[in-house]
Amino acid sequence: MSRPVKHAASMKLWRNSTLKLKKYCALAALGFAGSASAHHLKITTWNLDWLTERPAHDAALPDDVARRDPNDFDRLARYARQLDSDVIGIEEVDGAQVAQRVFPTDRYRLIVSWEPIVQRVGLVVRRDIQAEINPELTDLNVYDSSASHPLRAGLDVTLTDGQTRFRVLVVHLKTGCWDQPLNERGHSCPILKRQFAVLDNWVLERQDEGVPFIVLGDFNRRLTENDPLMHLLNADAPMLLTTAGRASPCWGGEYFIDHILLGGIAKSWLVPDSLRVMNYRGAQEADRASLSDHCPVSVRLDLP
Repeated sequence: MSRPVKHAASMKLWRNSTLKLKKYCALAALGFAGSASAHHLKITTWNLDWLTERPAHDAALPDDVARRDPNDFDRLARYARQLDSDVIGIEEVDGAQVAQRVFPTDRYRLIVSWEPIVQRVGLVVRRDIQAEINPELTDLNVYDSSASHPLRAGLDVTLTDGQTRFRVLVVHLKTGCWDQPLNERGHSCPILKRQFAVLDNWVLERQDEGVPFIVLGDFNRRLTENDPLMHLLNADAPMLLTTAGRASPCWGGEYFIDHILLGGIAKSWLVPDSLRVMNYRGAQEADRASLSDHCPVSVRLDLP
């Protein structure tokens, strides 16, 4: 597990700093095991990049989706064991059955959204953590019912270790509005802004209830503390953006689009300097399609 790189004066300067990047991309040994303490929690978001067992040329898949063979699933399962996380929000997963090939059901409970699409979201939860499934946040699909490619719902689950209860929302938001101004003409940014308004309503409800909460997943946005979308969320219910001020070493370096946000009292749970990105040790650039174009992003929490 490697420590994410801090932002340099510019992304160009940081990308060109090869020695610095290699230093931070080195995968360190994992020093935390979820079972070590009932009140220490490692939570992760991991986009698994069209994880499916559908045959080639399936009508539900784009033509450029790579086909995974049994060896690819075995490699992903090995990385999942190395990750050793207690709770994992997953994105782009074609149902619980295919997720079981990566996360063994003797250790984890798998909860996957119900919607009949390939790119579902899910939550992988250690067996000794209790999970209560709440109604999905279907309002994130801001398209009308005639849309041929609906947007993904959010998966809403309440977790407890027997003493501490908190709410988790897993999301995978509209792609294409990476860091552009929200008023820029185009298709993606207005849609993403509408999705953030839906998130804001969900966050306000949790704030009114007084429950700790976590929003994690693929936001498809290079969020910073000064992003207008973060201002929208923070206006009424301030949240902690755990990736703030960092860049990711995943596949050679990039800004984060996978984020973990903490709200309510959960903001105080973050273990300082615990943000980690797990690179794929031993993998080459050519392996990106058969593994994932995203790396797992994790933080550690110290629950009361």
